[in-house]
Amino acid sequence: MPPLNRTRIVAAAIDLIEREGADAVSMRRIAADLEVGVMSLYNHVPNKSALLDAVSETILSEVEFTDDPAAPWTDRVRMQARAFRQIAHSHPRSTMVVVSRQLKSAAGMLPVERALSTLREAGFGEREAVQIFRVFIAYVIGSLLREVGVTPTFAPVHGAIRADDVDAELFPQIGALAPHLSECDHEAEFDFGLDLLIEAIAGRLAQRTT
Repeated sequence: MPPLNRTRIVAAAIDLIEREGADAVSMRRIAADLEVGVMSLYNHVPNKSALLDAVSETILSEVEFTDDPAAPWTDRVRMQARAFRQIAHSHPRSTMVVVSRQLKSAAGMLPVERALSTLREAGFGEREAVQIFRVFIAYVIGSLLREVGVTPTFAPVHGAIRADDVDAELFPQIGALAPHLSECDHEAEFDFGLDLLIEAIAGRLAQRTT
């Protein structure tokens, strides 16, 4: 068995979160999963709160940005949103931990700094840049909830809506659009929504500069 260290402890926490959710995390449970004494964890992580902070920072540190400072801000925002979506898709439940924690480390703050810098360089004001950043995060998380589900409440819908199952008189639009409602290309849907957001925000900026 490899020696116990912070990296192993955080990896065990991420694995547990993805299997059972953040509520399942406790120092005792992590120790049991690693087959070590619970007190040995405290040599590397002081408490559960610090462990969840470490989970958040580890997830964010895996975000790979291919940022090009010379590219238009719209392209840069698009790349950043896709990068965050990719890591959120890989660790959906841990991503919920990320958005619930107050990040303090450089690894955790770097993606936020890059996103805010892109928006400020585009010409958005201080408060506006923060608001737009939060809109993008909300969109990515919302898309993630619909796509993969992180709780039974938000579980993805399975099964097609068939026109034959819909009362066309009561629900004429659902009946007519059933073939489209029954299929979903998550990648294409995400890009479509992202483009709508970027176009709307770019239009807002253009109105101020004309």
